[in-house]
Amino acid sequence: MNYYIVIPSHNEEKYISQTLQSLTEQTVLPKKAVIVNDNSTDKTADIIMAFAEKNSWISIVNKSSEAIHLPGSKVIQAFQKGLETLDEDYDFMVKADADLIFPNNYFETISKHFQSDNKIGMAGGFAYIEKEGEWILENLTDKDHIRGAFKAYRKECFTQIGGLKPAMGWDTVDELLCKFYDWKVVTDETLKVKHLKPTGANYNATARYKQGEAFYSLGYGFWITAIASLKLAFRKGKPLLFLDYIKGFWQAKSAKKPLLVTAVQAQFIRNYRWKKMREKLF
Repeated sequence: MNYYIVIPSHNEEKYISQTLQSLTEQTVLPKKAVIVNDNSTDKTADIIMAFAEKNSWISIVNKSSEAIHLPGSKVIQAFQKGLETLDEDYDFMVKADADLIFPNNYFETISKHFQSDNKIGMAGGFAYIEKEGEWILENLTDKDHIRGAFKAYRKECFTQIGGLKPAMGWDTVDELLCKFYDWKVVTDETLKVKHLKPTGANYNATARYKQGEAFYSLGYGFWITAIASLKLAFRKGKPLLFLDYIKGFWQAKSAKKPLLVTAVQAQFIRNYRWKKMREKLF
């Protein structure tokens, strides 16, 4: 299967060479890889150019956006910039971060998953972080969720969900919309991706309410938001984040911010979330 990969990058000189090297060593290479250099002030662009000169399928796109790094919007706007340069001659599309090391068989295995069942809309592995010299599972999400750092979408699914939303929560709403449109989401525990930089390491302090706003924008409602906020805060080892998330939710609700989904989709999402919670409890 042909696949395209788009990698947003901002000041990633410390990591991006390892990411690109792991792409060049794939058993099945991308047909095209677009690296979006988003307003980097370090040597990120030079590193990308060096790889592009040696690999014809790698290209660079330059983008200038605000320096502030807020979760969701900035990275997806950069992704969109790269996507605009690509044609439709692909079987699956990949959004990836610039601080990863993929196992050599990663995309060959992803391709096999898609080929095994034409109802599989999304597929991905698991993120591992280094801690005290060992690579351990970055356990921020459930094992049926694909991390936003590396997502592969079948073209038909990607088109039906309307691509990626430039807002925090994009990497949850995409999977929920997949399920809404009756696509399957597949995770593969054998695909261990090394995540070189902790999630959210560059986020500005002003982003602390964004998670609650994201829960609101997904149509969760208060009680699902409260449960999800409590769970995520404890997973991050910072219980007081719960209060920030709840405040973010009420701020978004009070401002009547638009949802990322339709009313029908929001109702489906709430029903789905309650169903998953009941399954875990009983």
